[in-house]
Amino acid sequence: MSGPNPSYYYYYTTTTVPAPQVHHTTSGIEIRDLTIAFAVLTFDLMVIIGSLSLFAGVSSLAGFLSLRTFAIAATAAVTGFLAHELAHKFVAQRYHAWAEFRMSPVGLVVSVLTATFGFLFAAPGATVVGGMTDLREWGRTSLAGPMTNLAFAFVFLAGALVAGLAQLSAGAIGVLLWLTFFNGWFATFNLLPFGPLDGAKVRRWNTSTWAVAIVVCGLTTIVGALFLYGQIPVPA
Repeated sequence: MSGPNPSYYYYYTTTTVPAPQVHHTTSGIEIRDLTIAFAVLTFDLMVIIGSLSLFAGVSSLAGFLSLRTFAIAATAAVTGFLAHELAHKFVAQRYHAWAEFRMSPVGLVVSVLTATFGFLFAAPGATVVGGMTDLREWGRTSLAGPMTNLAFAFVFLAGALVAGLAQLSAGAIGVLLWLTFFNGWFATFNLLPFGPLDGAKVRRWNTSTWAVAIVVCGLTTIVGALFLYGQIPVPA
């Protein structure tokens, strides 16, 4: 349950575009883009996890090809990326805005290239939102993604603690702690108040809400890392 600190950067942007007449849509283009981005990010995470397996005495190829690696990577991509983007989309639609995900081919290529060097800078695309002008609506829509990651982090951390009390294998507990850390980190990074990140929009809407959110997400990430690295023992 220990290893090197992974470097994973998740990048989210929104761009205002003219809203069509039908707001609650899911086009074939969006499904295609989400599927491609999900597949690429899963591959990226498998490469990263495969490289981490070297520190556990397993060859990187064996680590990359294992079913366990695929399960961790796919789950991290679902909770860290897919659920994050869909949360933005659904909240935007609740405010009667048009919202669909669009992948970034350049960002996906960059993610693959960086993963091969042992770290991951992922800019898979953006949930494009149109027809939204209210600052509060923008803030809440932007906050939805990180809060979804935070919820998953809590669930995975609780699962790890329960697994420890049930005396399950260290491998199972380690998987849950990695997923806790990944989701906490996705939430924290996206809440940084810079540029097109979620945090910039949340802070413009409500500074107090932004401050509480990033502190809670940051502490969750730290706690997950401390459990993961064995600095805090999992109750048994």
